[in-house]
Parts: sequence; C-alpha cells; structure tokens
Amino acid sequence: METVTRFAPSPTGYLHLGHAYSALINFQRAHSAQGRFLLRIEDIDQGRCKPEYEAAINEDLTWLGLAWEKPVLRQSDRMAIYEANLTYLHERGLVYRCFKTRKDIEQAMSAPHETTTAAFRSGPLTALEERDNLVDGRPYAWRLSLTEAEATLGATFSTLVYLEDTAEGLVKQLAEAQRFGDVVLGRKDNGTSYHLSSVVDDAAQGITHIIRGRDLCEAAGLQALLHQLLGLKPPVYKHHNLILDETGKRLSKRDKAVTLRAMRQRGLTPDDVKGLMP
Repeated sequence: METVTRFAPSPTGYLHLGHAYSALINFQRAHSAQGRFLLRIEDIDQGRCKPEYEAAINEDLTWLGLAWEKPVLRQSDRMAIYEANLTYLHERGLVYRCFKTRKDIEQAMSAPHETTTAAFRSGPLTALEERDNLVDGRPYAWRLSLTEAEATLGATFSTLVYLEDTAEGLVKQLAEAQRFGDVVLGRKDNGTSYHLSSVVDDAAQGITHIIRGRDLCEAAGLQALLHQLLGLKPPVYKHHNLILDETGKRLSKRDKAVTLRAMRQRGLTPDDVKGLMP
C-alpha cells in the first residue's frame, strides 16, 4: 500500500518549531517510503483563520525545503460535504440536536448524583420540545449519541481498536470512545467540527498514516469510532513527542519568539531550525 501522510495546520497564527517538527516528520515518512505528502488547510473556524497566516504557512514550509501536491485541500471549500456526512449520521439516529448551554452542562455534571470527571451524555428532546426550541431560534449543537452508537455497533463498540505505530511496531489500541461522552460534531451556525471534518478528509484523501503530536493521542479513539460509524477505512496513527519550552509547556502560536517567521528574521537557516528539533 502506498504511504500517504499529511500536515494539516489551521491558519490562525504563524507556524512555530513544533509545527515544523511535525510537518518534517510527515514529509520524511512519505519521502522514505516513496509515497505522497499532502498539505491540508483546516480553516473551518472562519472567525480566527486569516489569509495572511495561510500564505505564511506556504512560505514557511517552502523555506524548510518541503514540497507537496497541488491543489491544496481547503476545508472551507468542503462545508457541504461535512454537512452531508452529519445528515447521514442524523438520519441513522446517531446524532441529535442539543440545546443545552455550557452552563447547563456544567450544572448537570456537578449534581450530587454525578461525578465531575464523567463525560457528558444525554439524548434528543421530544419532537415537540425540539420544534419549540427551533421556532424560538435557540442555538444548538449536533452531538454524537454514544448510546445509539453502542446500539448500532453492538459488541464492536467496546472492542473497537485502532493501530498505533510505536517503537515496538504496530500495536492495537483500544478506542475507549465512551470516555469522550456525546461530543459535538457540528453546530447550528457551523456544520462541522474538527473531529468530523478531519475524519472525512483523511478518508477522502486516502491518508494511510496520521503522524501528529502526543497532545492529540486521546482523539484517536474517538476518530476511530467515527471512521467505523461512517464506514470509512481508518489510518495508522503515530503520536510523536512534543517540543516544549523552557518551562516544560508545549509551544504556542502566541509565543512569537518560537515562530518560524521570527527565526528566519533572526537569520537562522533551515538547517539551523532542523538542528533545534529532537
């Protein structure tokens, strides 16, 4: 099977050293396997994404010596596709409209009979209640119903695994999707979420290996569940160590000093930057 990797940044700021590390690992993995390396722009958050940051992504990666296939997939061009997948899940009873606010959920989760560490789970309103809320124009989120997912998958729900690429080789990891609760897959004013759009796009682009930071390790179980519910072929996951700052915290786009743009302005070369990586 041909190896296909991707780097999928959000244009909400300038790339930093950690982004460069992840992009380089993906590029090298595809190159060493004589496979394909793709760039994807995850710009579903139109309120925070800016064209100048997308232009900077292309400039920074080119400066590092990376090359990728054209045209580049941009998620903002595919909203109708994500909404179609959400509709498919809704028609199967796997997602429901949730009108609860964040405060409502926090209060419910802190009730005496609940534990503060429990994941939020609920279910759809009655048809009459839902109609009244829609008529009133109340905002809502489309939530995945873990209850219905379990009913749909049966025994597979609790035994669902995904493949993790480790130093010891490929290892089956239990998805444990129940610990996420009824996650948001879309909203009234935004027909998708990170999890839904990335799963749909990874399948559409034929991504075979998702290589990303350990901060996204837990998301693999939920995404494996979405692959299963949507009938999509799951990729192999690999989660690399993060580059941390001097205080032990992961790098942030808000820290201008570690952006590739700032490093380039200080006169560093691509080899200098690569030398800062683990």
